[in-house]
Amino acid sequence: MSSSRTVFVVDDQESILTTVASVLGDESYRVETFTSAEALAIGLRKSVPDLILLDIWLPGVDGLEALVSLRQKHPRLPVILMSGHAGVDIAVKAMKIGASDFLEKPLNLDHLLDKIATHLPPIEGAKPARSKEESAPTLGTGSFGAVTLSASKLPQRTLKGNAVLNGVGLLSGRPTGIIITPAPLDSGIVFRTLDGVVIPAHITALENFEAMTGGNHRPFTANSTTLAKGGRHIRTVEHLLAALHMMGVTNALIKVEEEIPNVDGSAADYCRIIAAAGIEDQKRPRIDIVVNKKIGVGAESLSEKHVYVEPYDGFEVELRVDYPAPIGEQKFHFNPTKQSFVEEIAPARSFNTFENIDMAQQKGMAGSGYLNSHIIIHDGKVINTKLNYPDEFVRHKMLDLLGDLFLLGHNLRGRVVGNMTSHGLNQSLALKIHQELSQR
Repeated sequence: MSSSRTVFVVDDQESILTTVASVLGDESYRVETFTSAEALAIGLRKSVPDLILLDIWLPGVDGLEALVSLRQKHPRLPVILMSGHAGVDIAVKAMKIGASDFLEKPLNLDHLLDKIATHLPPIEGAKPARSKEESAPTLGTGSFGAVTLSASKLPQRTLKGNAVLNGVGLLSGRPTGIIITPAPLDSGIVFRTLDGVVIPAHITALENFEAMTGGNHRPFTANSTTLAKGGRHIRTVEHLLAALHMMGVTNALIKVEEEIPNVDGSAADYCRIIAAAGIEDQKRPRIDIVVNKKIGVGAESLSEKHVYVEPYDGFEVELRVDYPAPIGEQKFHFNPTKQSFVEEIAPARSFNTFENIDMAQQKGMAGSGYLNSHIIIHDGKVINTKLNYPDEFVRHKMLDLLGDLFLLGHNLRGRVVGNMTSHGLNQSLALKIHQELSQR
């Protein structure tokens, strides 16, 4: 009879089951895998393991329901829950129900082994766990697929202190504010409303995500980026996300009521308060999305709107716009290792025509926040301000794109190329990348 510790792994993704089983097998654990909570229940009738790794998002009975049953029948059995997009509220609920620990996906295998060792020390004489000096892959990495996940050379980062900003809502025209607070490792960027609703800054939390991925497959259409959950909304998040993205912040909790405050239609104020709070390296590498094959949306023609991402050792963006006077054709190339986001992109402001803004206000679709936070164009001229750059319009489109792409929850390693982009187009590209990751 084997003296190995036994671990049950429950997940509906075969790639995760295969990889985890292989890694744990190398560490002298005996592993059994299950694709559902129902299959786990059958397995438990035959034998009880020393530990269970249990995914939250399972078909049929989910992981939280399964945990309740496990705690009734096996109160001392260590159970580590896993999830790709659970918010802080889910993690807290899991621990209250009786989870021994909680792991965020994508799973860093060194982190996984550390967690298991904490709750299940290796038996005497077993093969020692992987050395800290050895580099363990991140689950989902490899040479297959259009995109994969890989540990970065850069660390995860959060804020050193709180960052606070007050302003006016772009859409509502009402006073609003945010408090950005430090967050622990692997938290991601998370919004929390004043009444406690937690909404992750992720493509799956977009207001119109269900319409895009449902049977009708309608494309994203949006003049700004809005997240939603449980009837609550967080509006106009794109400029703040761009600032967090380009300043390297991977973990933060943002407390807000309904709409991100908008001062002048740019990201300059977000950069200012983040810099004032300070940025702190955390003791684990961030996880990047590596682009292995070209992925795009729209027809690649100068007369058509399109955006795509292609393999590139690093990250850069090339963007083109062509609008009526006074804008015309503008192009901009941005590489954050060679250029300053704070100086060259963040101050670029939103723009629109006077006629469009007037019509939106008459229909109740925009508040007075538009008037002081947009470059307003009328009769072929800018009528309310002096431009920060001659090509401020294409730079602002790049700002929007950088914010929308951070809805992936990770930084990209690839080159992004766009023509006449919009929030809808940006979000559609993010969805395609997310779907590729979900297949891994």
